[in-house]
Amino acid sequence: MIHAGPGAGKTLGALLSFKKMKEEGRLSRFLVFCHRTSIMSQWNKTAKSIGLNLKEWELIQDQPELLKEADGCLITYQGAGQKIRILNQGLSIWVGEKILSIADEAHHLGVNPDEPEGPVWGKTFLELTKACRLRMGLTGTPFRADNLAFCAARRIQIQAEGEIFEQISPDLCVEPRQLIKEGDVRPLEFRFQDGWVEHSQPGKPDIDISPLSKEHREAWRARNLRRAIRLSDTSSIASQLLIKSSRQLKKIRLQHSNAAGLVIARNIEHAKAIAHMLREDGDVVELIHSQDKDSRERLAAFQSSKAHWLVSVDMCSEGFDAPRIRVVAYLTTVVTRSRFLQGITRAVRMASDRTDLEPVPRHPSYVFAPADPLLMSYAKGWSITSPYLIKGNQIITTSENPSKFSQSPQLPMEAINDAAGKVINVKTAELPFFL
Repeated sequence: MIHAGPGAGKTLGALLSFKKMKEEGRLSRFLVFCHRTSIMSQWNKTAKSIGLNLKEWELIQDQPELLKEADGCLITYQGAGQKIRILNQGLSIWVGEKILSIADEAHHLGVNPDEPEGPVWGKTFLELTKACRLRMGLTGTPFRADNLAFCAARRIQIQAEGEIFEQISPDLCVEPRQLIKEGDVRPLEFRFQDGWVEHSQPGKPDIDISPLSKEHREAWRARNLRRAIRLSDTSSIASQLLIKSSRQLKKIRLQHSNAAGLVIARNIEHAKAIAHMLREDGDVVELIHSQDKDSRERLAAFQSSKAHWLVSVDMCSEGFDAPRIRVVAYLTTVVTRSRFLQGITRAVRMASDRTDLEPVPRHPSYVFAPADPLLMSYAKGWSITSPYLIKGNQIITTSENPSKFSQSPQLPMEAINDAAGKVINVKTAELPFFL
């Protein structure tokens, strides 16, 4: 397993590894699995650039004989699960070949031995690759919110506090802070918009005020965040967050003329409201969501478009490559560590035409988000890798303290209003003094 963040070159590195091992006679074919179709163009483009012939299974499934002339085959996890029998028959044309299987974003391949009817992507991957010479897993976030282990990853046993744990152990790990130091990716600076949320109880005149950044009772914290991302008047937390994001992007565009911003919204209606607000401010906005029939093509075109902002729901995370993104506004209630890190790191990639124009470390990109305690805790450690420990169904990490976010004994009162407060700045990665 290879763990490295966006911009580290996982796709190119995996393909060059195959090409080298093919030249040495160790491998002859490769099979790539990825979690969504929008990533396929990146694999195809990179393979073509180094002289490899990569075929998409969806396009050749009626002509599997075309695999005879291909170096590799590309398929999604979902597609493999739905057509495992047909795919197995098609791949039989490679019987006797030395095959490398590549699991892109391998953390999606969760395996739970206690639930035979549980996650299917991992089981499908293991079934289709059981005859492969080598499995290679690529991931930028080598952990899962459900604390399951996953395929294409080495597991080792460690002892801590008198107990035995399993730990996912990458064979190669390149931390974001290393990439920042070398100038391969941009550092991130965080701007967390704080504020106060008013709560009332039906039939009672009293109102409690809960500070967004200080609320650790889980039910109240979640209610505060749901309220904070709503758009209302300009004094609201979400509106202020977008206004400051837009100002920051305009400032960046004075030096980086085609720089763009990304807004991650909660749902399609929320995304439409955000796009409307940005357009009212004079910005050119691309609104792309899963119900768009041409979403894949529009995402690919965004890199060279003139749009200032891309507003989406859950399409611009893993594998989405747009180095001109310099500002991310995180306006969703999804607060898992993996989703947050995948979203914000869309802004760390370096555009090739900027490498000679900027010093090392590179000019930073910016993340704007509500001052939710969980999101702020993730931001502080985003550039450092923590081991992923597995113990039953308990999530154990070295950078978070889940007990701090314990469930409140009672449901929260209704949140009725919010008002923006100060901005909390978090600047990372802070490199050790000896670097």
